Amino acid sequence: MDTKAVFLVGFAATGAQFLASRSFEPFTGTAAFVAYAVAVGFGISVFNLAEYEDIKPRDVLDTYARSEKGATLGALAGTRVGMFEKNARLHQRKTKRWTVALAAVAAGIVLSTVSLVLHTGGHDRHTEPGEPTSSATAQPH
Repeated sequence: MDTKAVFLVGFAATGAQFLASRSFEPFTGTAAFVAYAVAVGFGISVFNLAEYEDIKPRDVLDTYARSEKGATLGALAGTRVGMFEKNARLHQRKTKRWTVALAAVAAGIVLSTVSLVLHTGGHDRHTEPGEPTSSATAQPH
C-alpha cells in the first residue's frame, strides 16, 4: 500500500472536516468540498492494490536449472522486459492519478481558505480589551 497516498487522503478528509465545522461562503465552500472529494477518490485509487509482474523464483529454478548460462540469461532478460513494460503502464497510470489528487488537495486548501475569509469578513476580528466594537459604538435611534 502506498503510504503517501494514505496521508494525502487523510489530509483531504481532515480539510473537509475542518471546513464542515465552520461557517463558510457557499459557492467556494462547496467547490472546496468537491475538490476534497476528488482528492479522496483519486488518492484511494493510488493506494495501488494492483499486482505488479515479477519473476516467480520456483518457476525459474524448475525451468532453467539445467539450461546453459547464455540461454537462461536471454530467456530471463526477455521475461523481465515484458514485466517492466507492464509495470511501466501501471506506474504511468498511478502518476496521473497522483497528479490529479495532489492538484485537488491544493485546490481544496485554496478554496477553503477563500471561503472562510469571504464568509468571515469583518466578523471575528480581534479587538483589544476596552476598545469599542462597531456594535457598541452604534447609537440607538
